[in-house]
Amino acid sequence: MASSSSTLSISSSSTLVDTKAPRHSAAPSPQCVTLPTLPPPPVQSQNRPGKTTAYCRKIARNVMAMATGEAPAEVATTEFPEIVKTVQEAWEKVEDKYAVSSLAVAVAVALWGSTGLISAIDRLPLVPGALELVGIGYTGWFAYKNLVFKPDREALTQKIKDTYKDIIGSG
Repeated sequence: MASSSSTLSISSSSTLVDTKAPRHSAAPSPQCVTLPTLPPPPVQSQNRPGKTTAYCRKIARNVMAMATGEAPAEVATTEFPEIVKTVQEAWEKVEDKYAVSSLAVAVAVALWGSTGLISAIDRLPLVPGALELVGIGYTGWFAYKNLVFKPDREALTQKIKDTYKDIIGSG
């Protein structure tokens, strides 16, 4: 492959001038700037012929299966995770879907607004460090009060279970 090197110049009037084209003036203008040429585009090589071949075989197998009326193996064994089924069942039980959707949008807007508020507070000079110290202090106090001694741990575990039952329902 023979590559030809051509240079382009930009004059002060913002027009492109090809240096290989015939020029009307013999001396170059001091206002022209020469730009370097771009390298040729990379040659596309097949670095992964094995993956491409396997993918083509997979497509051909799926097309053959659909032509014969069978379902492809991937489609036949695909199931939704249990969480998706649970969410679908819960959505079907909802009577006022408009209110739930509105509440979800309101939560998303509130989350977006609180993110902006937190980033504004974070830009203040001393507040982030002070809030970090408050968080470390509260974490230490909570761990000492609820996690260090066994009776306190058991009381916390029972309180979490009771709250879970209140939210989910006892059945």
